[in-house]
Amino acid sequence: MDSTSICEMTALQMRAEIAAGHLSARDVVQAHLARIEQWNPKVNAIVTLDAEGALKQAARADEAQAAGKPLGLLHGLPVAHKDSFLTAGMRTTYGSPVFRDFVPTRDSLPVERQRAAGAITLGKTNLPEFGAGSHTFNTVFGATRNPYDRNRTSGGSSGGAAAALATRMLPLADGTDMGGSLRNPAGFCNVVGLRPSPGRVPNVPTAAPYSTLTVAGPMARTVGDVALMLAALAGPDARDPLAIEQDPRRFLEPLERDFRGVRVAVTMDWDGLPVEPAVVQALQAQIEVFRKLGCVVQEACPDFGDADGAFQALRAQQFAIGQGDTVRQYHDKVKQTVIWNTELGWSQPAERLVHAERERAALFERMHAFMQDYDFIIGPVSQVAPFLVDEEYPLAIDNMPMLNYIDWMRSAYYVSLTGHPAISVPAGFTASGLPVGLQIVGRYRDEWSVLQMAHAFEQATQFWKQAPTL
Repeated sequence: MDSTSICEMTALQMRAEIAAGHLSARDVVQAHLARIEQWNPKVNAIVTLDAEGALKQAARADEAQAAGKPLGLLHGLPVAHKDSFLTAGMRTTYGSPVFRDFVPTRDSLPVERQRAAGAITLGKTNLPEFGAGSHTFNTVFGATRNPYDRNRTSGGSSGGAAAALATRMLPLADGTDMGGSLRNPAGFCNVVGLRPSPGRVPNVPTAAPYSTLTVAGPMARTVGDVALMLAALAGPDARDPLAIEQDPRRFLEPLERDFRGVRVAVTMDWDGLPVEPAVVQALQAQIEVFRKLGCVVQEACPDFGDADGAFQALRAQQFAIGQGDTVRQYHDKVKQTVIWNTELGWSQPAERLVHAERERAALFERMHAFMQDYDFIIGPVSQVAPFLVDEEYPLAIDNMPMLNYIDWMRSAYYVSLTGHPAISVPAGFTASGLPVGLQIVGRYRDEWSVLQMAHAFEQATQFWKQAPTL
């Protein structure tokens, strides 16, 4: 089997072929290293690569399999970790010149669990500095380009992961999501990104263990592969006070389900947000898919109230907690938007945070009531299609000015504030060939149903198979 054929496989297919003895871990790793050599110079997705180390890991994996040892969930599958996750012995830069040469001595929990499941670490994927913003660029490595149009952004902050998946340089990847960082780049790059419920994937280590805004989660080209990755990442851990005490093996069950009679709310503007007409046009063409699945589809949307003010206040507080010391000590080396967000966290009055917590509580109550009438909400992941890579962020959407660098991502961060699981699944292309993602939001802590619905949509549409070309 040639390297192209291997890289075109899903992670589930690779896993089955390795388990059956038709492929070795070395075969799979070598194929992906060849793909990286071909594609990465074009998109700049993988910013640290340890080919020699990956081949040594693969050899050990093959030896373990030959000795009859049990195979982990991700045995022999190549992965690369977002460059905000700690990787013992491999540099972790956070996309910042402050940490250009930082080599940690421990792993973040998602890395730890992937290694324990038998995954092969190839390297690290690019992100914006400290993950700030949904456009992947930094002064250490430069910008990650969209594989479908290399003059455009791959999104962010998990933009390197999304571009690596789309180009078949990786079968699986990890990421994080505060305001859309798993969902936005997935939508921009025609792959799948799941924002799990807070606590589904324990957040270790973190400076804000009680925050529900930032979560870690899986990315892949198919929903089935995302479910596999989630099974490896999820599960309780005593180091995370919010960790969910549920068995992650649930995510290994078949995703097929009968959706007849299931109630789906459709919103194209998430309670009045501006959305590019090209995005709306692409998504409206797919609504009929849900009716053909047997769903009862209605136009409806929760009242998000002042979700914008609440999210911005809580986000600023988290930046002050996480980046405050770095901004104070290395003010001249940190990008301006990180400084702005951190200083906002320092300076905002107490009543702004009081208002934010009250708004979040009221929104959760409204969301709960809404989800008694509907099983799912569907709508745009992002309010825009992938924009030019040289633009820091969209300044306006459909003639409405954006107030700051994250304002254009309200369609994603409104959902973050609710704590409900949400997935981005490929949903077609604009007339100019740019990918568009559909966001599916489920009931509280019900990732399983979200994965099932996304899988049904994916099976009916097959957009994920439309790969980029060199």
